Amino acid sequence: MRIHFPNSANLQNITGFISGVSFEEPAVLNFSMHPKWVAVHPVVLSLTACAAAKVRQAGGTISGKAEDVPTLPYMIRMGLFNYLPIDPIREIRQHEESGRFIPITQIRNSDELRTAITNLVPLLHAPSSVADPIKYVFSEMVRNALEHSRSEVGVFVCAQYYRESKKISIGIADAGIGVPSAMARHHKFDSPAEAIRLALQPGITGTTSRIGGNEFNAGAGLFFTKSIATLSRNRFLLYSRSSMFRLMQTRMRHKPALEVDPIHDPHKFVQAPDWDGTVVGIDLNIEQGVEFSYLLDQIREAYSLDVKSKKDYSKRIRFS
Repeated sequence: MRIHFPNSANLQNITGFISGVSFEEPAVLNFSMHPKWVAVHPVVLSLTACAAAKVRQAGGTISGKAEDVPTLPYMIRMGLFNYLPIDPIREIRQHEESGRFIPITQIRNSDELRTAITNLVPLLHAPSSVADPIKYVFSEMVRNALEHSRSEVGVFVCAQYYRESKKISIGIADAGIGVPSAMARHHKFDSPAEAIRLALQPGITGTTSRIGGNEFNAGAGLFFTKSIATLSRNRFLLYSRSSMFRLMQTRMRHKPALEVDPIHDPHKFVQAPDWDGTVVGIDLNIEQGVEFSYLLDQIREAYSLDVKSKKDYSKRIRFS
């Protein structure tokens, strides 16, 4: 594997990071950084830690070097070098993370998930009506990965709150079977991009071929996540195997609308290096947060518009 941190790797320019990585040779990881400036989204940190854990579990080798860039203390505090056995070349004074960030965290069971959600709450700086859908998304994405991804190293999460812009960025990564393999159990498609397209539609889940899911999985988690980003005019990505779906920001002159089929969203599909697992990244502006009741109403409407065309759909999923 090869992972390089460019000078900037946020959701709006994530393709620059993706073009510089390789996941071949899974027992070897070489890490490098831009020598003068590095700014990375939490999703990049989560993916890097997950890749490093995968190599270490396989008994492989990790090499590389840190650069003395101005943002190096941030990467140290976020715990990057707890997973990369590389000399961080600096020592820092640890700052309290509550209300500011969640460092890279490895989650392997429901107890660790509950702790991570507890740590997320003060990060939101928002009333419960706004915080609840974000907590739901975080919990749903990690829980689904724990239950269905078969990731032997668990799930890696990371989050950052930006006080000036009132924005929270979240990254989640696992090293499991990936979206295409999960969807292939019960659905047919021609490419990883088509598998991702299916996974983002409500009522379609890799746990059953039945439209609407079952009593354990409604097939709404990824659709819900994308919906929060859409209605708050933010970015979202879903990356698995050789394809990445990127939700672009809705322009201010356009009213955000929930689309059942993600190809009708402002989006891009990007060809990417083959990552076995699944990666989710999202940005949310807390001041533009979507209240839970309003979001549920919008999702119910979008969901009902879709399922009317499905002859084998027997009951409407309840979101509350």
